[in-house]
Amino acid sequence: MNILILGSGGRESAFAWKVAQSPKCEKLFIAPGNAGTTQYGTNVNIKVTDFEGIKALVLQENISLVLVGPEEPLVKGVHDFFLADEQLKNIPVVGPQQEGAQLEGSKDFSKQFMEKHSIPTAAYKTFTKDTLQDGLSYLATAGLPVVLKADGLAAGKGVLICLTLEEAQTELIAMLADAKFGEASSRVVVEQFLTGIELSVFVMTDGNSYKILPEAKDYKRIGEGDTGLNTGGMGSVSPVSFADTAFMQKVEERIIIPTVEGLKKDGIPYKGFIFIGLMNSNGEPWVIEYNCRMGDPETESVMRRIDSDFVDLLAGVAEGNLDTKELIISPKTAATVVMVAGGYPGEYLKNKVITGTENVRDSIVFHAGTAMDGENVITTGGRVLAITTLQDTMFNALQQATADASRIYYDGMYFRKDIGFDLL
Repeated sequence: MNILILGSGGRESAFAWKVAQSPKCEKLFIAPGNAGTTQYGTNVNIKVTDFEGIKALVLQENISLVLVGPEEPLVKGVHDFFLADEQLKNIPVVGPQQEGAQLEGSKDFSKQFMEKHSIPTAAYKTFTKDTLQDGLSYLATAGLPVVLKADGLAAGKGVLICLTLEEAQTELIAMLADAKFGEASSRVVVEQFLTGIELSVFVMTDGNSYKILPEAKDYKRIGEGDTGLNTGGMGSVSPVSFADTAFMQKVEERIIIPTVEGLKKDGIPYKGFIFIGLMNSNGEPWVIEYNCRMGDPETESVMRRIDSDFVDLLAGVAEGNLDTKELIISPKTAATVVMVAGGYPGEYLKNKVITGTENVRDSIVFHAGTAMDGENVITTGGRVLAITTLQDTMFNALQQATADASRIYYDGMYFRKDIGFDLL
């Protein structure tokens, strides 16, 4: 079959690498892709939210399956667009329809969903500009620290952890009255702060049955020792040592099954991935958030551990027979080290020539923020490359990915050298 992947980041590079290996994939297209995805398929310069452009490409290239990488086209209804179009309605899209994508698109929607289906999550209340005074009063009674979350998509920047009441009240005013995050913070979820250690759990579902993909842990802070500003993710590891069989059984029974069943009970069709951001608090799992797609940079580590035909699994989601498909997971450890641009996550350097990728020894270089400039590969994004390896032990994996990252050069490059060390 001819397959189209929507997106241009490290996640989509990992998807493309895995999809291209399948004997079921005849031609692969990536829209818009990056400098690295050209080795797996054909890049097409179409934005992920240009639904008419996507339609023209799908019809022209006889695409028979669309895999959606990022959240924005899902929240904006790309799957619904296909279903409503006479020429596209029979072409499967892996990624939920708009209603299901609200699990990520609206923090308030997802919290209500969890409350309704008795899924363990932090206590919360939601406020708008009209109820700002109530919100300020509520903060005075809430314990500290407290978490403020913009309801809508805020490019990963809409979550604030406030340590003092004054800070929390100032930020709530900034979000609601001053539109700090634009339309995304027209509603704000005020949430109890959970303590523990985080991990990401990924589920594929056809709306009835599900498969649990390898879990992963990602590292958000820019600085070593988990210091400094939050980023889109500086690296990831899979498996996660503290997510043992007993813990994952709790996750499946208390969270995954009620989530899949809850979507069914609420009449919300869902074909795609559910990313569950979890807190392991003294061995008990709590949901921090849902995403309606795979994570990045976790996907880079997760894809390296899937030994079965990924296109066969995608077809199972599309056709509604995922329960008949085989998921084989490698017992080895995957580690990903993300290389970022100088200045990231603030104002960062762009258009720097990347050299040395050919010197990488035992890792895959997944491109993220890159483009071609004549013969040269140049940096275009904050997160530039994701260096991913698969080894017998976690120590070897972390050592290999870090060593291979240091073999690459561009002006202003930076990466963390301590990814996964907290798990050793």
